[in-house]
Amino acid sequence: MSLPDVPAPRISDLARSRGPGGVAAPATDYLAGLNPEQREAVETVDGPVLVLAGAGTGKTRVLTTRLAHILATGRARPWELLVVTFTNKAAREMRERITHLIGPSAEGLRWLGTFHSVAAQILRRHAELVGLKSTFTILDTDDQERVCKQVLEAAGLDTKRWTPKSLNGLVDHWKNRGWTPETLPSSEDFANGKGHALYAAYQARLASLNACDFGDLLLHNLTILSKHADIAEDYRRRFRYILVDEYQDTNVAQYLWLRLLTASTGNVCCVGDDDQSIYGWRGAEVDNILRFERDFPGAKVVRLERNYRSTQHILGAASGLIAANRDRLGKTLWTEDSSGDKVRVRGVWDGEAEARLVADEIETARRAGTPYKDMAVLVRASFQMRAFEERFVLLAVPYVVIGGPRFFERAEIRDAHAYLRLILSEDDDLAFERIVNVPKRGIGDTSVQKVLQIARLSGVSAMSAVRDLITSDELQARTRTALSNFVRDIDRWRAFAQTTTHWELTETVLEESGYTDMQKADRATGQTRLDNLKELTQSMQQFETLPAYLEHVSLVMDLDRGESADSVQIMTLHGAKGLEFPLVFLPGWEEGVFPSQRSIDEKGEKGLEEERRL
Repeated sequence: MSLPDVPAPRISDLARSRGPGGVAAPATDYLAGLNPEQREAVETVDGPVLVLAGAGTGKTRVLTTRLAHILATGRARPWELLVVTFTNKAAREMRERITHLIGPSAEGLRWLGTFHSVAAQILRRHAELVGLKSTFTILDTDDQERVCKQVLEAAGLDTKRWTPKSLNGLVDHWKNRGWTPETLPSSEDFANGKGHALYAAYQARLASLNACDFGDLLLHNLTILSKHADIAEDYRRRFRYILVDEYQDTNVAQYLWLRLLTASTGNVCCVGDDDQSIYGWRGAEVDNILRFERDFPGAKVVRLERNYRSTQHILGAASGLIAANRDRLGKTLWTEDSSGDKVRVRGVWDGEAEARLVADEIETARRAGTPYKDMAVLVRASFQMRAFEERFVLLAVPYVVIGGPRFFERAEIRDAHAYLRLILSEDDDLAFERIVNVPKRGIGDTSVQKVLQIARLSGVSAMSAVRDLITSDELQARTRTALSNFVRDIDRWRAFAQTTTHWELTETVLEESGYTDMQKADRATGQTRLDNLKELTQSMQQFETLPAYLEHVSLVMDLDRGESADSVQIMTLHGAKGLEFPLVFLPGWEEGVFPSQRSIDEKGEKGLEEERRL
């Protein structure tokens, strides 16, 4: 159920007089349509305010109307407001809504944006205080990893074992915690005690490039605001009111940044929901919202509890689940919509049976008139998608994977298949080219292309060309040794394939090739890829032979080409935040999958509570 579409009058059209700065001071008709709690959140302007906004309670409307109310009543001019969001999309939508309410005055909201965009504005004004020029460059992820590679190589470290991606992910984590190289705790380590030195070298390299990464935007702000009291005070006077969206998703650095910018008047309004804090894995600290009243004594807490999105059956089930969490501020969502189907729980034997059940239910709903696009399958982890994708292809159910590639298109799955294809057939040059240097074996692109060129000119396969080249002097000795070892491994695995199952062969290849270790070294996404590979080997057990399995995959990929606008949506639960569908399927609610055993192992009770919130 959507929020009632009550047209909000433009404040500029309702003006009766003018307040400071030429801002309209209108009648209060723009408050029409707000429920009592929403109106309280809008009109409680002065002092610290925490708006606990449950899912589907009209949070965005409250935020934009509150902004408009501050401007309309003359409490501040547009450039005296600091408004921060988490995404560019949210910032754009907020600006559009405010423009609708107050007209051209919204153009003066120069401090409305994401944490990073606002922090970048501040940093460019004071860049010299942290050793940068105002023209500094903000590096993207690829550039950051290139710098990490340079730093690792300069330290004499093996970049296969200590990958640039791993170091980059760790540096990002440290910056999210607000740690500089000087304040990094001794417990935080990388590369056997070299973490501090590598972090310092990375920062020095960025400075020499007159560059910073996204984490630096806030980290440098913290340095400037904490070391230069006059600058901090200037911004505190400038920002008469601060509004923060999705406060439950803030990390430590963002929290510290906001505290440094909040004036003694405490005119800060944070909107969020502790029950929706699901991004702990990327640094979000639910404690930030839980301790709001301690940080700001006398703070007003307004609870938005009327839900406009769901039925009472769904709210009852969700409320019963989240009630088991101890670390929460507490609220009771309700709705006037008592209709709707009850939440149904179905038990099945395994993942394949689950996929069959969901596919059958989807086809039944489609025949009853529900479009495919109104149905969604939400999984806890990407590896769960495989069974549903295969079943949907078999039944010709159109689907689209949101937020990532389809299962068989994932890099790690394609790599595993390439190894298996080359073991089956030495003529598969595409498979050879894909994995001859994955993981890295010291066989450069130039050498690979030379092998392929010689193979084409000689009319033989790349593997056949390699067998000749390793006994010649056409390649460097180091490259010949690496290729010789690769050929030896392929031959050994081909022999092993005659005496074992194809899934055991796959596990052995991934382990002995170093592919598994390569993923383990990747702290950012390695575990997710290992989970996908585990799902791969399990799914192979349905097929009698390796050729039969690979043929099945080829057919699935071939049938799975067209995407219809009317398609079932498959996505992770994290990716579904903020979306709604008339019919939702939630597979894999079982111990170890959802709740995630990894989350519980890493964070204990906090991990379990985040799983409940999810």
